[in-house]
Amino acid sequence: MSGERLSAVLFDMDGTLVDTEEAWVETVEKVVARYGHALVGEGRRAVFGRAVEDTAELLYETVGAPREKLAAELGAGFAARVADGAEPRPGALQLLGELRESGIPTALVSASPRVVVDGVAASLGHPFDALYGAEDTARTKPAPDPYLAAAAALGADPARCVAVEDTVTGVTSARAAGCVVLAVPSVEAISPAGGVTVLDTLEAADVALLRALLGD
Repeated sequence: MSGERLSAVLFDMDGTLVDTEEAWVETVEKVVARYGHALVGEGRRAVFGRAVEDTAELLYETVGAPREKLAAELGAGFAARVADGAEPRPGALQLLGELRESGIPTALVSASPRVVVDGVAASLGHPFDALYGAEDTARTKPAPDPYLAAAAALGADPARCVAVEDTVTGVTSARAAGCVVLAVPSVEAISPAGGVTVLDTLEAADVALLRALLGD
């Protein structure tokens, strides 16, 4: 590994490795509906990839409920939806297995509550060297803190890490941390840009591609 630029691969969870992004949005919709409101248009798009507390902050003025109450309802509702695990996204398990065989460290970096992260990691066979949920850093996505913390935990320079993401919020976080990004959109469009490569599916990703993104 000393002669290679790729030091670690940092994975988002919801919508990237497991099919839970729509479950999260549906959870938000149900909570909002309890207060007589609907989640539509830009309001619906704004919750993709966001943490429970950030989403509560976005919603509290609209629905007229305290942030803490909204956060508790959102967290409990989402945890219940994914309590039995989540369906892996196409290509996710194959890529994780190839990385493990290649000896490349990985981390799961999510804006979901840690209890949800732990449950999903277990359902995937826990193939990660580090786990980060929303509570594990002072700020979560779209701030860079989670990716910076994960890279540090693995002893890796963020600039030598590839972050795998599915939302604009996550891409913003990873790029702010200095990571190169492989984006595999699940529910919203992401445009290729400097440091951001876009694929339709993880089935098209392998270790050779990840290394190529860093010039290996």
